[in-house]
Amino acid sequence: MKLIIAIFRPEKLDAVRAALIKHEITRMTLSRVSGHGRAQHRTGLFRGREVDIPLMPKIRMEIACNDEFKDEIVDAILQNARTEGDTPGDGKIFVLPLEECIRIRTGETGGEAI
Repeated sequence: MKLIIAIFRPEKLDAVRAALIKHEITRMTLSRVSGHGRAQHRTGLFRGREVDIPLMPKIRMEIACNDEFKDEIVDAILQNARTEGDTPGDGKIFVLPLEECIRIRTGETGGEAI
């Protein structure tokens, strides 16, 4: 089992979700998060003044899956979260081993619980 964590631009959420649903991947957890990687600081206007914007809004998507679905999920996210050009800030995908999964309602464990 794997836990896939993807952090990407909020404007790419609809495209990423549609691609995953097309592959029949419908179970996911989404969070709005803030952070930065290489593109650390940006400036913007707030009430007519230029201000430093240290953190960028992002989406954090978490998907627990059985091993055979990992490549399909990662490919769908990669193809749909990437922007045109070579601009930093598209995000990251982390793939972690998932030791155990337990469905609270039924007590099922492992791949059956996912």
